[in-house]
Amino acid sequence: MTRTAEKINTLVREDSSMTEALEAIREEADRNGGEVQWGDVNDDLTSGQWGRLIEKGVLVDGDQGFEIADREAYDEALDGDGDPGGVPDVDIDEEDANWSQWDKMAAVGSVLLMIGYWLESVRDTVGSTIDLALAPLDAALPFYAVILSVALLTGLYSTLLQANLMNPERIGKYQERMKAMQEKQKDVRERKQEAEERDASEAEIERLENEMEKVREEQMEAMADNIGMFKEQFRPMVWIMLFTIPLFLWMYWKILGGHVSEAERVMIMPIVGEVALNEGLLGPMWAWIVWYFLCSMGFTQLLRKALNIDMTPSGT
Repeated sequence: MTRTAEKINTLVREDSSMTEALEAIREEADRNGGEVQWGDVNDDLTSGQWGRLIEKGVLVDGDQGFEIADREAYDEALDGDGDPGGVPDVDIDEEDANWSQWDKMAAVGSVLLMIGYWLESVRDTVGSTIDLALAPLDAALPFYAVILSVALLTGLYSTLLQANLMNPERIGKYQERMKAMQEKQKDVRERKQEAEERDASEAEIERLENEMEKVREEQMEAMADNIGMFKEQFRPMVWIMLFTIPLFLWMYWKILGGHVSEAERVMIMPIVGEVALNEGLLGPMWAWIVWYFLCSMGFTQLLRKALNIDMTPSGT
């Protein structure tokens, strides 16, 4: 946005009637070859508004009167989508945030697999099935190293799934829109408070109250639209859960089902020292879960750095 457009937006935020004044100046400038004089527009705006436009550099000296400093930016501020000084129009393709049939199936599968945490029969079935694939790894390594290997695997596909299924730019656009609305609401609230402190007219206070109500309505509409942001963020999560829950159920089945030898259940964990994998470490969390999360978080950060993947939301 150019400097002239920013100045116009600021003036409109301070005085909503400035929009009509700006339109009158533009119409007069079009009739007179790009220049305008005070006498031509004094019926459409106050001397204070005229002075503010000159003071802000929106109007500059011309040959016989004043001319608009940056006509393109002036037109953009008046004719752009949305009202000047209002919430900027952020182009978001809501269709792209919709889940495909495969995404929905992954979500259902993840929910069904979660039953295994409570039903032993489901856990035993999933655990014994996964064991067919991971038994060679389990036989070659002590179980704490097996957990570390699983954490590396989950960190790898979690990073790749997030990079391919989540669009940080679109999430940034959602956040940009909400931030703009919050700033606009704060601006209107401050102007209303200032008007009340200086005993402004009832008409001005009522106008500000109406403006505040309009901003609240815009926020409510945007909150409904922002469901797309949560769908966008949660989409890779259902796929991560679909692949991770079976591995978790397998480790759960191995340790708590007695499929790990007594010697392999003990490990030396950093800071904590010697600890049994099936004993509580952080409140109700078993040591093997804490070990898994520590390894997974560390590997995930290393993989993102190595693959140059940045998941930070970015606006336009």
